[in-house]
Amino acid sequence: MQISELKNMIADYMEKGFLENIIDMFKHDKTLYPLIGGLITDERVRVRLGVSALIEALKKEDPQNIHSAVPNLLPLLSNPSPVTRGDAAYLLGIIGQENTILLLEEVSDNDKSPDVRLIAKEAVEEIKTRV
Repeated sequence: MQISELKNMIADYMEKGFLENIIDMFKHDKTLYPLIGGLITDERVRVRLGVSALIEALKKEDPQNIHSAVPNLLPLLSNPSPVTRGDAAYLLGIIGQENTILLLEEVSDNDKSPDVRLIAKEAVEEIKTRV
């Protein structure tokens, strides 16, 4: 199965509410983490909400691998869509990787969307409380 087909399959499962199955997939196949970035660009709200729930669950259940999602989230901080930028900042805050603070601070200071600036600021605060 090609990467795009796999991403679409996971998004479809997420839209149908099969979050537990998806969590198990990620815990057993670490190569799926790079798909997180593509999943939060999905236009379906249930998929994007599901990705947030997925990251929250994996942060607890698979903390040693959650950082694998970061490289595919960072470029989304400059995505044309403010929803995608905000979602990326939110997920980075949940993941809590200290080396993302400077980029998130840049977004919180300079993004053209006040909502994205606020989400990025909250993400920085969340990371700093864990460090």
